[in-house]
Amino acid sequence: MRYITLLKSEFITLVFLLVFVSCGQKKNVKIESKDFFKNSYATGFQVFNGEGFWILEVTQAFPGEHEPFRYLVMENGKVARPEGVFDAVVTLPIDKVVLTSTTQIPHLDLLDCTEKLAGFPNLNLISSKKARERISAGLVEDLGSGAQSNVEMMIDLEPDWVMISTMGEDLKNLELLKTAGVPAVINGEYVEQHPLGRAEWIKFTGVLLGKYEESKVVFEEIEHEYLEALALVSVISDDTKPSVMAGVMYKDIWYVPGNDSWGAQLLTAAGGKYIFEEQSGIGSAQLNYEYVLDKAQEADYWLGASDFVTLEAMKGADRRYADFGAFKNGNVYSYTSKKGETGGIEYFELGYMRPDLILKDLIKILHPSVLPEYSLYFYSKLNEK
Repeated sequence: MRYITLLKSEFITLVFLLVFVSCGQKKNVKIESKDFFKNSYATGFQVFNGEGFWILEVTQAFPGEHEPFRYLVMENGKVARPEGVFDAVVTLPIDKVVLTSTTQIPHLDLLDCTEKLAGFPNLNLISSKKARERISAGLVEDLGSGAQSNVEMMIDLEPDWVMISTMGEDLKNLELLKTAGVPAVINGEYVEQHPLGRAEWIKFTGVLLGKYEESKVVFEEIEHEYLEALALVSVISDDTKPSVMAGVMYKDIWYVPGNDSWGAQLLTAAGGKYIFEEQSGIGSAQLNYEYVLDKAQEADYWLGASDFVTLEAMKGADRRYADFGAFKNGNVYSYTSKKGETGGIEYFELGYMRPDLILKDLIKILHPSVLPEYSLYFYSKLNEK
């Protein structure tokens, strides 16, 4: 009997070891890249739909090379889980979520899921009227400011998932959230440089909310509006395109969008001739005042003049701004004037999701006769005083 007991003991130990080892080893989900849905513009994520589950793969969460992040979304708790190792597992339906970037807020609004927002760092940054109603009712927890967002508060909220933006320092919270059993997913929308590529990330959120089909409809409507506006200026000849300068100075350094950036692409798409097109890259180029004056003194328009509200305020900040032709002619525009009730800038919240509105604004400014009935949404012209 003692011999049999020992055999049983050894057998149980062996089974335990086999289970432990198999759990510790990474197994790839046997899915080929061709099995993923093809995005139209976004290159940083992929979507796969299986029987009762979805897989999200984020291939570009931040600039530079990294291993893909894979997330499993189960359509309910009764479906058999597919084999594989995942960075987070989400089970539908979703009751409450935590977001960490204002650019993610419109995803909830457009998918009629604003009521699921349970927490956000620095609520004053949110402009969305739907979200502000929840905030005013005390239904959204303020998690603090930016990178200092309180991860313990996130955990205490017990959300179905937390969406992390890699623009800040929230990546450091991934392991803490994982240890606490809170699914944390990475949104890398800002890495996309095609304007519609950023907007297409609503499909990523759509899967996480159980609303993929609805997210496709939302995106396709925005895509249609964008392409329709683009077609209106596609026939404009190069010699009739107005020249455009951008940016402002900070401590004697002039920052302008690189020619490959999201913002510069929208300027070009709208039929503008970007003065700083030789500044390649997706980030901001740092230039000195003399160089900018030489290149842009005669530019027709100045777009994106920080958060100044009048030309007088600009000149008061630095009298050298008045040396530019666009300033003298009153052709200076800002995108920061439209704000939420607590000061959040709507362009920074909604702009990623609505490149069609930005494009139409720019077309209206540069080629007003093309959209005679359109009124500017984000941009506003700076008055003299």
